[in-house]
Amino acid sequence: MTPTTEDIARTIIDRAGDRQRFLVAIAGPPGAGKSTLADELAAALKVLGESAEVLPMDGFHMDDAILREKGLLARKGAPDTFDVRGFVDIVGAVKAAEGEVLVPVFDRSREIAIAAARIVDQPTRFVLVEGNYLLLDRKPWSALEGQFDYSVLISPPVPVLEARLMKRWLDLGFTEAAARTKTEDNDLQNGALVRDHSRPADCVLTA
Repeated sequence: MTPTTEDIARTIIDRAGDRQRFLVAIAGPPGAGKSTLADELAAALKVLGESAEVLPMDGFHMDDAILREKGLLARKGAPDTFDVRGFVDIVGAVKAAEGEVLVPVFDRSREIAIAAARIVDQPTRFVLVEGNYLLLDRKPWSALEGQFDYSVLISPPVPVLEARLMKRWLDLGFTEAAARTKTEDNDLQNGALVRDHSRPADCVLTA
């Protein structure tokens, strides 16, 4: 039986015990619903009397100008198009819980990361880190191994992902052909990498 968001929240609280900072990884292919689950899980934890904040990996996208310079703009969203070092450092700082940590957030409508757009306060107990490559077993992403106290992998069927991704790009104003190119030549390839090369998760969702 597929666990509900409240089920996952209660499991996380139980796993956390008396720890003051507990990091949860929410990983999965593009279009899997990571952001939605992270937001819903944060809300569920708060209803249960806990403090929670979401840390999105997307805030560490390299800027388009850098990607253009590297010849990687068409592959934006692939593992080597992120500031992995910066992300690993921020996750480490959040894990240490020694003070307030400011984190960037990605604005998809403008395709840019906004620096210091969200605060993870020191008293925040649960930090829900969401992104494609949190469990990837390849360097440099494998540097994240051991940082998360609990992990969720969302892996819907490929046709479901394809439909969601096409809708995403069409809703952002892409033509049918451009949306198809983004979906098939980039997003679904990145999704296959996540499915085939992620470390085992504590909880796997397929819807």
